[in-house]
Amino acid sequence: MLRPGPRAPAFLFPVLSGAAALLLALLQAPPQQAPPRPEGSLSAARALLQQGRLNEAEQAVRSILAMPSLRPDARADAHFLLGYVLFRRVQARGALEAQGAHSEAAREGAKASLQEYAEGAKSREPGAFDLKIAALDQILLGDYGAADKLLALSLGRDPTDADAWYVLGRTKYNENRFAEAASAFEGCLKLEPRNAKAEDNLGLAYAGLGRGDDAFAAYRNAIRWQAERGERNPGPYLNLGSLLLDQNRPGEAVAYLRQAVELAPAHARGHEQLGKAYLQLDQLPEARAALEQAVRLAPESAPLHFMLGQAYRKSGWLDKARAELERAAALGGSRSTPD
Repeated sequence: MLRPGPRAPAFLFPVLSGAAALLLALLQAPPQQAPPRPEGSLSAARALLQQGRLNEAEQAVRSILAMPSLRPDARADAHFLLGYVLFRRVQARGALEAQGAHSEAAREGAKASLQEYAEGAKSREPGAFDLKIAALDQILLGDYGAADKLLALSLGRDPTDADAWYVLGRTKYNENRFAEAASAFEGCLKLEPRNAKAEDNLGLAYAGLGRGDDAFAAYRNAIRWQAERGERNPGPYLNLGSLLLDQNRPGEAVAYLRQAVELAPAHARGHEQLGKAYLQLDQLPEARAALEQAVRLAPESAPLHFMLGQAYRKSGWLDKARAELERAAALGGSRSTPD
C-alpha cells in the first residue's frame, strides 16, 4: 500500500492521467437517453393507430417485439396490438362490408392478425377486446363456429360491449341460428336502444324465424330511427322491400327498393330486387333496365343472367333471352331456354 508523501511514484502518472481523462470525458459527454420502456412505446404505437397511421404503428410495434429481454406481459400486449393493427389494415380495405367471399389479400391479412393473437396468448390470456377482434378475423376467414366461441368468451369477460353482441348476432345469423341471432341483437339493443343497424338485423332474424309481422316492425323502426339521426343506410329499405316481394306484394315493395338503389347504386342486390318487383308487375322496360344494371355490377352471377333472360323472353326478345339463359347455364345456373 502506498503511503502519502510529497511525490507519487512516476509509474502511477499515466494511470492517474488516463483515469482523469476518462472522468473528464464522461462529465463532458451529453446525457445518454434511457432505453425506451415497452409501456411508453406501446402507448406511442396506439396513438399512431388512433391517428390512422397504420404503417407507422406496425413498424413501432414490430420494433417493440425486437427488444431484447422483453417481459412476457409486454410481449403479449405487443402481439395483441399488432394483431389489431393488421386487422385494421384489412378493415381499411372495406373487406368487412362484403357479406360473401372476401379477397385473398383480406384473407391473408386476417390470418396474419389471428397469428399475432395466438402468439400473444402464449404469454397471457387475451382480453375481451382482443377476443372480439380475433372473432372478426375468423369471420373474414369464413369460420363462423370459431368466431361464435371467441365472441362467447369475449362477452363472458365484458357483457357490456354492445358491438360484440351485434357481431355475435351476425355470426349466429350466418349460421342460420335465427333464434340465437335475435337474442344477440336484442342484447345489443338493451345496451344501445334505437341502434338502427341492430334493429334492421333483428328484422332479418325474425324473417328467418317466419315472424313476418315482427320483421316488418323492426325494419320500419330502423328506417324511422335512421331518419331521426339523419342517417341513410340502404339495409332496412332493401330488407323491407325484399320481404314484401316474398309476400307477393311487389307494388308496395317498389318504393322501398327504389330508396335502396338510390342509397347504394353500386350494390347489385338492390337493382336485382327492384327488377324482380317490376317483373312481377309486368313493367318490362323498368324490369329490363334494373336487371341490366344488376348484371353490369355482378356479371358472374348466374341467377341475375337467368332473371334478365326471363325479362327479355317476356318482352319477346328471344335471341337476347337465349343468350342470357345460356350464360346463366354456363355459370352454373338454370338450363332453361326461351320458348
